[in-house]
Amino acid sequence: MYNVIPDIFMKKENEMQTDVLKKVPVREQDPQVRAHNFDEVCLGYNKEEAMAEASRCINCQNAKCITGCPVAINIPAFIAQVKEDNIEEAAKIIGESSALPAVCGRVCPQESQCEGKCIRGIKGEPISIGKLERYVADTAREMGIRPTPNPNKKGKKVAVIGSGPAGLTCAGDLARAGYDVTVFEALHEAGGVLVYGIPEFRLPKEAVVKKEIENVKALGVKIETNVVIGKSTTVDELMKEEGFSAVFIGSGAGLPKFMGIPGEQALGVFSANEYLTRNNLMKAFKENSSTPIMRGKKVAVVGGGNVAMDAARTALRLGAQVHIVYRRSEEELPARVEEVHHAKEEGVIFDLLCNPVEILEDENGWVKGMRCIRMELGEPDASGRRRPVEIPGSEFEIEADTVIMSLGTSPNPLISSTTEGLETNKYGCIVASEENGATTKQAVYAGGDAVTGAATVILAMGAGKAAAKGIDEFLSGK
Repeated sequence: MYNVIPDIFMKKENEMQTDVLKKVPVREQDPQVRAHNFDEVCLGYNKEEAMAEASRCINCQNAKCITGCPVAINIPAFIAQVKEDNIEEAAKIIGESSALPAVCGRVCPQESQCEGKCIRGIKGEPISIGKLERYVADTAREMGIRPTPNPNKKGKKVAVIGSGPAGLTCAGDLARAGYDVTVFEALHEAGGVLVYGIPEFRLPKEAVVKKEIENVKALGVKIETNVVIGKSTTVDELMKEEGFSAVFIGSGAGLPKFMGIPGEQALGVFSANEYLTRNNLMKAFKENSSTPIMRGKKVAVVGGGNVAMDAARTALRLGAQVHIVYRRSEEELPARVEEVHHAKEEGVIFDLLCNPVEILEDENGWVKGMRCIRMELGEPDASGRRRPVEIPGSEFEIEADTVIMSLGTSPNPLISSTTEGLETNKYGCIVASEENGATTKQAVYAGGDAVTGAATVILAMGAGKAAAKGIDEFLSGK
């Protein structure tokens, strides 16, 4: 049922002997098995494997991995504790910087952040920092290790809007600093993108996300669900009528983008946001669901990011043949290398250097296919990537009964439009300081996707952390 990446380690005298140039491999479900279930793909390290991998770390004095981490975890310090099998101390070190270690260990793009700066990676493979973080978080949870609240209260209330990674991080840091924090969540369940956006096979909800949220609540954070800021109440009312001294807006970016091509209004066209939300949060894939989702037999996913991979791999598990259509080459795919690798292993078909020009409909208005054109890469554009250019006369059709658009998202304007003095840019994102999250409205801070547009979990957490520091400095008179 499970497979292991090619063996590079052996056991000798009851100890794990490692090749210091290579990572200790991680156990995974077999691709042919996992393509038909929603169980977690990666099984993580056991104690022996984690200690062996930790022993590869050379504990750099000038640890570049820390600068590569958006929340600045003291990585060498926690790894040193893993090597000694001191999980409680390792968890404590990580907890000083991160409120969601079990999440980050699973979904962070470590290859371009902490692991991308690891000195071990110069002559070999970098330390598996993410897998070690996951091991510490999971083991600490199994041991019943939980954070303790700060008994020294400041007597000031802070409101946090949104219970995604930015909001939970900001709330946790403020609670540790002694503030009375209340998180307001629009949906019926806390977690934001962690519960509605990321599939179960990458991030288990009951075993991981809910437990991480419980740890934040253990710090004294209160969470109120079904509160839509801009309708249920407003930012101004929270401050003027409910006595909150400051507000952090971490409401994310849930407004999907489309291409504007003919046929996009056909039945069977989804945004990736809707498709994943209905499956992940509403469990629409279950046979007894009150809001069942259409199980396409041939699904085309347009886009190449992590969300596109999530949508494609979800559709595959629902029984579809799945194509990913992306206008650039594999080298430019913005998704994590691991997610692309897993998608290919499971049978997702990649149609690269292709771009949709029309969604085809049958006589009843349902999707029956997609007309595409082949592309080639020209000169670099503003992003630094080579611009895709259409090849005349190269149009072709892909048969499909479902099309999922995964082209990014932008913030919902509800909060900004109901908050006096809150400036937004031309993309509808809230204007806020990158350094401390301060907005154009005094005592109101913002961070995460509401400011940057759709980005990664860890970048949102970094923004939440910076804003918590900014709020503390503001309320402390600094």
